[in-house]
Amino acid sequence: MSRRTPTTWPTRSRSSVAPAESGPGPLPDVTVRPAVPADVGDLAAVHLRARRAAPMPEPAHPDSTLAPFLATRIGADQVWVAEAGERVVGYARHTASWLDDLYVDPSAARRGVGTLLLDVVKDRLPDGFCLWVFESNTPARAFYALHGLLALERTDGSANEERSPDIRMAWPGRDPVAFLRGLVDEVDAELGDLLARRAALTRAIQPLKTDPSRDPAREREVAERIARRVPELGTDRLVPVVDAIITASLDAAR
Repeated sequence: MSRRTPTTWPTRSRSSVAPAESGPGPLPDVTVRPAVPADVGDLAAVHLRARRAAPMPEPAHPDSTLAPFLATRIGADQVWVAEAGERVVGYARHTASWLDDLYVDPSAARRGVGTLLLDVVKDRLPDGFCLWVFESNTPARAFYALHGLLALERTDGSANEERSPDIRMAWPGRDPVAFLRGLVDEVDAELGDLLARRAALTRAIQPLKTDPSRDPAREREVAERIARRVPELGTDRLVPVVDAIITASLDAAR
């Protein structure tokens, strides 16, 4: 449904940014508006102060690179600025399906600014969105969980620049089943590509083997390696999965 984008949102009395702690109450007269290029310095300053105050790993890039980066994102992404009077106290940056940044100045933390910004993003992305949060950032994780976001995926951090464990969270929007099925469809497409590669490799190795029989010990090692990435499934559950994949690949190669 198409609707006109409001230029500001008034503060709503909602839960604070760090829900486990009580704050002094909402800031008065906070509005949210689209960012403009002149905001870049203030956004970078809020970002850096908030990150230093949070239990997060050290940034992968020098502080001096942040403002130029944000300058490239205004216009390319949707960037929303929270102001208390004339002071910038937070901002959010999102694309069509991801919330990339949500930072609140420590001086305005636990006063409803984060909730206000998150509500704006929900309003703009009613069909849902995802985000990444560092596993160490327990206040942010609690905040997002309180506001209806689901923890979907945990990683060891090898894919992020900081090499720090992180969690993929999602707000499933107005039709949670449809949103989550959409994510499942994406995973299934990736899984199909991986299975095609796995089947091709299994087929290619067969004529090169000196012993044509299968190797149960190696197949269990494969299951153990996968289990390290998916610990909730465990090796014993994955052994028959590996067996089924290899069996199907060999059958297809005959």
